[in-house]
Amino acid sequence: MSVGLITLIVLGLAVLGFIYGRHRALSAVEGDARHLHSLPSYYGWSVFLFTAVPSLLLMCAWLILQPSIIENRVAALVPEADIAAAGSLNLVMADVRRIAGGIDAMAKEAGLDEAGIDALRADLSDIRGRLAEVGVALGSNVGEPILNAAREFRSLNASMRMAMAVAVIVAAVAGLVFAALRINPALRARNLVEQFVLVLLVSCSMIAVATTVGIIVSLVFESWHFFQLYPAKDFLFSTTWNPKFGGGSSLGIWPLLWGTLYVSFISLIVAAPIGLLAAIYLSEYATPKVRATVKPLLEVLAGIPSIVYGLFALITVGPLLRDWIAVPAGLGDSSSSVMTAGLVMGIMLIPYVSSLSDDIINAVPQAMRDGSFGLGATHSETIKRVVLPAALPGIVGAILLAASRAIGETMIVVMGAGAAAKLSLNPFEAMTTVTVKIVSQLTGDTEFASPETLVAFALGLTLFCFTLALNVLALVIVRKYREQYE
Repeated sequence: MSVGLITLIVLGLAVLGFIYGRHRALSAVEGDARHLHSLPSYYGWSVFLFTAVPSLLLMCAWLILQPSIIENRVAALVPEADIAAAGSLNLVMADVRRIAGGIDAMAKEAGLDEAGIDALRADLSDIRGRLAEVGVALGSNVGEPILNAAREFRSLNASMRMAMAVAVIVAAVAGLVFAALRINPALRARNLVEQFVLVLLVSCSMIAVATTVGIIVSLVFESWHFFQLYPAKDFLFSTTWNPKFGGGSSLGIWPLLWGTLYVSFISLIVAAPIGLLAAIYLSEYATPKVRATVKPLLEVLAGIPSIVYGLFALITVGPLLRDWIAVPAGLGDSSSSVMTAGLVMGIMLIPYVSSLSDDIINAVPQAMRDGSFGLGATHSETIKRVVLPAALPGIVGAILLAASRAIGETMIVVMGAGAAAKLSLNPFEAMTTVTVKIVSQLTGDTEFASPETLVAFALGLTLFCFTLALNVLALVIVRKYREQYE
């Protein structure tokens, strides 16, 4: 039974519980709702919640725990020789899951029942051929033990899914009966429902916190595993990035960190002044008609996918910089460079700076402008000496938030700056960033058992710390130095 069908059954029972709970509450007072503690609908909602919430939570917990339980039981069936031949247990279990899915597809396409699938057990070549027909090609090292493990995986998965369906439906019925029997005119149904809603709101608000904690824990755990295989001193202080799968790698972070900061610095040189000047014009000089037209057009840049900016950098900006500046000045002959990625990324960040700065400038009270005009200051002097100083903390925060966005960008750097990890001051040379190398180290069939793969988590942790520090700095600046005006 599928998860969707189980969910529909539970929700159907909950709806029936709502109808029955409301009817039972009204019947207890002979239809006079004035004798009830709460409105009749609250009694229905109490039954609905007791029916749906515990059973759906049970289903979620079951779905989380079921894969690990099944894999632990199936892994015990795989001989050590097969694990050694594959290289690791994870690779063997990947084959087991793939074959189990292929058996399901084979059974569906050929119309085989369980007895028909079991009949193939004795003929390994027959099941190989049938699996190949549904797109599952088995390697020569996949023998009878792995096929048996796949059959057991499939059988356990089906039996546990059926057990889950029975347990969830029984829990839903038990919750319905329990809530229905509790209904009486004195039951504080409204308080009960509001407590459920409060718990739901708190749970939703904790999702972001739990997600952040999960990201940090996973990064720290895998980074610790990496530092057990590769010296932390070499990672933090080496100036050479030269990964070699199989051993002999030099995984120094500084070339990647330098490229990240260099590209981000150029992008901010482009985005900060242009975005700030655009915000000043839109908030202080533009007429309402011009503002209503220009501001949405400017913010369209924020909605363009980064891959489009990357194509723009690769096809247009890179060749122009190479032919007009780099080659005539003898600074390089590559269209992929730090300058290319920085310029295009700066264009992408303009709406971030301008939109936030515009909102901040507009938040400066009009009374301050009027007081400046009353003292004889011109419009430009008012902007320079009154508006901008008042909005400066917010503007600095907007620029720092744009900087954190630039540090985490990937596609523009891949297509505009290249993939060379080097330390150089020449902005017309190809370099790379931390995000690009995270992608490259995890691309393809990888196994998280070598430093060359696990280094991606150490890079991710470093990047996370940088962006977190920038965001915290921005919040501190905004909160500490924000002027409060009456």
